[in-house]
Amino acid sequence: MIKVAVDGMGGDYAPQTIVDGAVEAALAYTDIDEIVIVGREDAIKRELKKHKVQGGQISIHHASEVIDMGDSPVKAIKKKKDSSLAVCIDLLKRKEVDAVISAGNTGAVVAGATLNLGLLPGVTRPGIAITFPTLHGISLALDVGANIDPSAHHLVQYAIMGEAYSRFLLKKKKPAVALLNIGEEESKGTEVLQDAYRMLRDSGINFIGNIEGRDFFGGKADCIVCDGFVGNVVLKMIESIIEVFVSLVSNEIKKDFLAKIGAFFCQNAFESIRRQTNYEEAGGAPLLGVDGVVIIGHGISSARAIRNAIRTGANMVENQVNNHIIEELKIREQNHHTGSANPTQKPTA
Repeated sequence: MIKVAVDGMGGDYAPQTIVDGAVEAALAYTDIDEIVIVGREDAIKRELKKHKVQGGQISIHHASEVIDMGDSPVKAIKKKKDSSLAVCIDLLKRKEVDAVISAGNTGAVVAGATLNLGLLPGVTRPGIAITFPTLHGISLALDVGANIDPSAHHLVQYAIMGEAYSRFLLKKKKPAVALLNIGEEESKGTEVLQDAYRMLRDSGINFIGNIEGRDFFGGKADCIVCDGFVGNVVLKMIESIIEVFVSLVSNEIKKDFLAKIGAFFCQNAFESIRRQTNYEEAGGAPLLGVDGVVIIGHGISSARAIRNAIRTGANMVENQVNNHIIEELKIREQNHHTGSANPTQKPTA
């Protein structure tokens, strides 16, 4: 049985889009037994009345407070104990649900999960991961906002966690891991990046070295490791580039009659590209390293994005990603102590 808690008051368009997305997920994913929408009961009930869902698929757990986007993350988590986000995390901590989805205040999600759930054994800092399309399929990047000043050790742990996620959720047999840097040479970048390079080279994972920003979408790497500051800038730039590209193409097509005709015959291709680059398809970003499955959605998440974030959370539970991360960290730690870069012990499948 899989139960997912959704922060009903988190996001720019809550609770309407949150409820809409939860209903879509309940109807689409029969392997999810129950979706618990947490928040102000009266507001959630009003939205649920607009839909027809089978009894038991969706339930409401009342929470009287809301953490706003502008709230200080740590202060809000500590003071607003009955906020929809804090209650979601508490349900996960008490194992009454298997995963939490929130499109609310990202800092509060990270702070709440870290402080109240704790970290997986061996993890020192959590990281936010995103999936994105490349010329050779879907790749993963982390961290994109949880830790803006990581140590080399943190970056190595991100690589290990990202590699495990790529293998067991994205089904990459031998994920290629790269470090995002200002040059490909080992001597490039800050001391932290140089130290991380050496540690990754000797870690036993399939580390292919540094890659530059121009290689981000090339598909050379299945997992790209970076600090939270750079990662967040890249994330926001991706969103901007896609919007600008779509606008430029649309404007050029409108200028030329022949271009309009060509665009008509390319509609299927354009639609395929739109799906691949749309954040809604991924739905949310997993917060890797915390002791529980937590998915962070975009503040402007649509119902489709919420639905897919719920799917991502359920997939992480089904594939036991956190257990695999724990096992991988143990193996790499053992190899570090023994000096072996090629482990004979195999991770559990």
